[in-house]
Amino acid sequence: MSARTETRTPDRTTADTVLEVSGLTKTFPAGQSLLARLRGQPRKVVQALTDVHLSVRRGETLGIVGESGCGKSTLARTLVRLYDADSGSVRYDGAEVTALQGAALRAYNRSVQMIFQDPYSSLNPRMTVGQVLREVLGVHRMRPPGQIEARIRELLTLVGLPHEAAGRLPHEFSGGQRQRIGIARALALEPEILIADELVSALDVSVQAQVVNLLLELQEELHLTVLFVAHDLRLVRHLSHRVAVMYLGRVVEVADTATLFTAPRHPYTQGLLAAAPTLEPGTRSAEPAISGELPSPLNVPSGCAFRTRCPQAFGRCAVERPALLPVQGGEVACHLYDPQGPQGTVIP
Repeated sequence: MSARTETRTPDRTTADTVLEVSGLTKTFPAGQSLLARLRGQPRKVVQALTDVHLSVRRGETLGIVGESGCGKSTLARTLVRLYDADSGSVRYDGAEVTALQGAALRAYNRSVQMIFQDPYSSLNPRMTVGQVLREVLGVHRMRPPGQIEARIRELLTLVGLPHEAAGRLPHEFSGGQRQRIGIARALALEPEILIADELVSALDVSVQAQVVNLLLELQEELHLTVLFVAHDLRLVRHLSHRVAVMYLGRVVEVADTATLFTAPRHPYTQGLLAAAPTLEPGTRSAEPAISGELPSPLNVPSGCAFRTRCPQAFGRCAVERPALLPVQGGEVACHLYDPQGPQGTVIP
């Protein structure tokens, strides 16, 4: 793909925190058999998010990466209040949002919009593109009635679609065009933050770069803050200013993009990068990929959740969950970087 390939450098003049996540936890009840219910066995829960700490700086793109099932999409949906957190805090511009209701919640949702992985399932198949945008603009009173049609044309131009697209139904568009419609619908509310959940994973490789470059252009033009949830590490590297790595519902490392891809600290991050395909033909990484399978979120290992797959695990990892600690260039949740270290020694 031909997406921009340079590592992005954040504008330090806009690096104030706009979204602050602290201690965020989310569980889901697991299915239970009839026999288990009759026996009165307690219902198990899926640990989707556990004590997540994260900050998002105004104007940046923060990439969220990790294996399938690590909690990336759950985090995205919890941030936009599609899911209610069990505990923890989400602060937008310093104001708590986890308990917002009514008009206050609608105002927050206008400011923080989500673009979904499957644009077709998120669009009403019986409504034309114009009707979809007209409904958003009208319900939220984004424009006076006399200005709505002009705004629809403006939004279509913004995402690279012709004005006549307003009269067509979603099934008449390609996947890439439908994703542009999803972006236009999000932009109709003039948000400050866009959360893109696997924005291009359902698209052909030939179309992915077009949508990614559109997002970059919109971010610069509209001064957007973007959370980019993805599993494609190459794409995240080219798009993001900083990257947060998740494992089994926890953030295990956060760093600026250049640092994370050239000097990853957490053993899980190192494994992810070693397992990622290279663009160099005939080149294979000499580093071992991550061993074993992702444990079930119904039965998360004690201590450090990654210890069952970590080649550097030691005794402390089994009994104590590492905290997300500041290190040069970012944060990491690993006892190897705790001042106590494996033997009480300082780790550089």
